[in-house]
Amino acid sequence: MDQLDRITMRPDQMGGRPCIRDIRVTVGMIVGQIGAGQSVEELLIDYPYLERDDVLQALRYAAWRVEEREIKLAS
Repeated sequence: MDQLDRITMRPDQMGGRPCIRDIRVTVGMIVGQIGAGQSVEELLIDYPYLERDDVLQALRYAAWRVEEREIKLAS
C-alpha cells in the first residue's frame, strides 16, 4: 500500500515488526493501546514524538493486514 508511507519494516529493528517512521513504536503497540480503550489524543500525550497521522496509518495498516489473504499453492 503506497499511502502507508509512515510504516517501516526493517529486519534489524524490533524483530522486523512494522514500526512507525523507523522509531521503536510498533503498529501492534498502537493498535493494542487503542483496543484497550486509549484514545488517539491520549496516545499523542503519552508518546509526544508520535503524530496523529502515525496513529491513523497504524490503524489502516492493521486493517489492511487483517483483510489480506494468503493463498497456499500446492507443491
